[in-house]
Amino acid sequence: MKMNSLVDRRCIEALYRASRAGVPIDLNVRGICCLKPGVPGVSDTIKVVSVVGRFLEHSRIYAFHRGSEHRYYIGSADLMPRNLDSRVELLAPIENPSLRAELDDTLERCLADDTFGWVLSSDGSWHRRQGRTRCVHSELMERTLEESATAAQ
Repeated sequence: MKMNSLVDRRCIEALYRASRAGVPIDLNVRGICCLKPGVPGVSDTIKVVSVVGRFLEHSRIYAFHRGSEHRYYIGSADLMPRNLDSRVELLAPIENPSLRAELDDTLERCLADDTFGWVLSSDGSWHRRQGRTRCVHSELMERTLEESATAAQ
């Protein structure tokens, strides 16, 4: 999942239940995250990364995988009570295989960023990643330039 904020208690509890059931969960939360990853017996399978770099991103991607079943949604909603309970927010399903592949690629790049990436620890502290070999913003710009050059031919 990729979002700006994860605050909603019911969503956090659902993610904890999924983790206790053994579901691997990767979250890219740019800002506020009230979930605590890596807590033994609660959120062992949850990893949280934040990327704060060149761009203020507004994309939300929700991807779910179970066996051969894959569901993808994009939209405007962060997982916050004000968004889920008090506003009109939309998520749209993505069915097109090439668009799904692009979303998977984007999520992978976000989760791998070690230039502007930070990792949330179970004690609530953030630790900057080391390496400086992957930068999601640069990679997405390069991908877009390559795609536009190909489309122009």
